[in-house]
Amino acid sequence: MEAAHLTGLPFRREQSEVAGAAWHEPVAVIDLDTRRESWEDLRLPPWPIVGIGNPSHSLASRLDVLVEDAFHAEQLVEAIRAQPLAAATLVHLLRMLPGLSVDDGLAAESLAYATLQGSAGHRAWIAGHRPTPAQQPPGRLKLSRNGDEVVAMLDRPEAGNAIDRPLRDALYEAFALVNLDPSITRITLRGRGKAFSLGADLAEFGTTTDPATAHMIRCRTLPAWEAARCAERFVAEIDGACVGAGLELAAFAGHVRATRRSWFQLPELAMGILPGAGGCVSLTRRIGRQRTAFLALSGRRVGARQALEWGLVDSLVD
Repeated sequence: MEAAHLTGLPFRREQSEVAGAAWHEPVAVIDLDTRRESWEDLRLPPWPIVGIGNPSHSLASRLDVLVEDAFHAEQLVEAIRAQPLAAATLVHLLRMLPGLSVDDGLAAESLAYATLQGSAGHRAWIAGHRPTPAQQPPGRLKLSRNGDEVVAMLDRPEAGNAIDRPLRDALYEAFALVNLDPSITRITLRGRGKAFSLGADLAEFGTTTDPATAHMIRCRTLPAWEAARCAERFVAEIDGACVGAGLELAAFAGHVRATRRSWFQLPELAMGILPGAGGCVSLTRRIGRQRTAFLALSGRRVGARQALEWGLVDSLVD
């Protein structure tokens, strides 16, 4: 499929006929191999802009996502059209983050997430897809200390180490402890069982119905706030699935080590939201804005080798 058959590049109305797209499209695609315009005065529109091809084009660094071919662009377009408000809010946020501190970035991410918590797209997902809470014990975090090192073990293997409220609070307290105790030179985070973490516990989605209240809860309890402060002492050891909130937290680590069977995914867009556990901040600092957007918009799984090439992980082990 040719890029021009996907949609156009409506940066401004006078620039909107690059590929014959309607102005109301929620996404635009441009073929960088054929476009010569640089549009140095470009003001990005309030929706995702996907570039195909030449990464050295003068416009490439300004776009939201770069892909190699029209096939991958088409996959992105389908995902964006399914959740256009979430996709637009995500790219707005990612465009802002390079100019913000970690703390300001986390606050901005939480506000963007709160906006989407009240959206029709997320409410529809909750109504149709949120699982019924299972009769499982609450999440546990096992802490052990050996000299100057603390090991934190996600201990909810029966739920794929999904992060529920008790586990979230325990993680926050563990990283806060590290920040209060300078004698701790390392905190290593691991997951028990076949998965490092399947992300946030989906059964808890929508249980706080007021987005403003949910924002304040995140500002007080999100582990990312404390994990970011001790990043140079934080090591994440990944084995198996590393999804959503689990990946978002691990990406704050100064060193991420993964087994070769590990894989990584950000599935939030399909739920009508964006990564809201700090991942928009942590991943952009590891792999850049455009690759973060690709992961979040596509929802695709990335294997350990690709993650190493991107810088999402720092080393692989058998």
